[in-house]
Amino acid sequence: MRSARRLGAGPGFVLDAVTCLDDHPRWSAPEVSSGHRMVLVRRGRFRRGSDGHSAVVDPTLAYLATPGEEERFAHPAGGDECTALYLSPSLWRTLAGDDTRPARSTVYVDARLELAHRRVLSAARAGDPAFELAEALLPLVSTTLSQVATTPTPATPRRSPPSGRAAAIVEAAREAITAGHPAADGLVPLAELLTVSPYQLSRAFTRELGVSLTHYRNRVRVSTALDRLQQGEPSLATLATDLGFADQAHLTRTIRRHVGHTPKALRHLLTHPSPPHP
Repeated sequence: MRSARRLGAGPGFVLDAVTCLDDHPRWSAPEVSSGHRMVLVRRGRFRRGSDGHSAVVDPTLAYLATPGEEERFAHPAGGDECTALYLSPSLWRTLAGDDTRPARSTVYVDARLELAHRRVLSAARAGDPAFELAEALLPLVSTTLSQVATTPTPATPRRSPPSGRAAAIVEAAREAITAGHPAADGLVPLAELLTVSPYQLSRAFTRELGVSLTHYRNRVRVSTALDRLQQGEPSLATLATDLGFADQAHLTRTIRRHVGHTPKALRHLLTHPSPPHP
């Protein structure tokens, strides 16, 4: 029996935690993959057969499925727990390139890829799929593509980016975020608006400002929240909704991370200034 729990979803991607309780050494009936899917094992192991080849998939070996690929599975060791990332055709083209077809389906999970996987799971718990989770997915995908792609992809870092290009990207992105442009509600649509890859957009912020795009966008939202709190905003739930946070708890965590105080404490600090010393 196989079950899935949604960890997060954003423009063009879905991230699920998949638990399989099957216990059978023989191959299952063939299944045809309907899209691009990356699967990393958190616990257990199983066998996967595809295109005449089979491999034991476990925490040290992930796999990448492509549309139309025929798959079979066997579970001689019992159940397993995995993370499954599904990418839409358009997002796959954006991240991997128009003509990229993996040279093989298996992916060795080295320490960098394991760290990227763990960061994705941590980001999924933050409640910000359009930015924090999307930005965390970029190292996961780029590390995978570095193993299986036979040609350069959008994930391949440029040795010498054009002078001033990163600064121009950051300036345009900051303007869109500050203006509240609809595309600024997510990393992927913002990159599309600026006609750059998500990798370029994410790297530009780290290079120019020393912080991630997600951190910068939250910094802008925290500033707006401080304005509203100083004006006496009575409802933190309304404030969280207006600013695009997942819920009040997400708002509180973000503000505390940036300012060191909870929204309630800040509302008191901003509306009840301490009397001057005599």
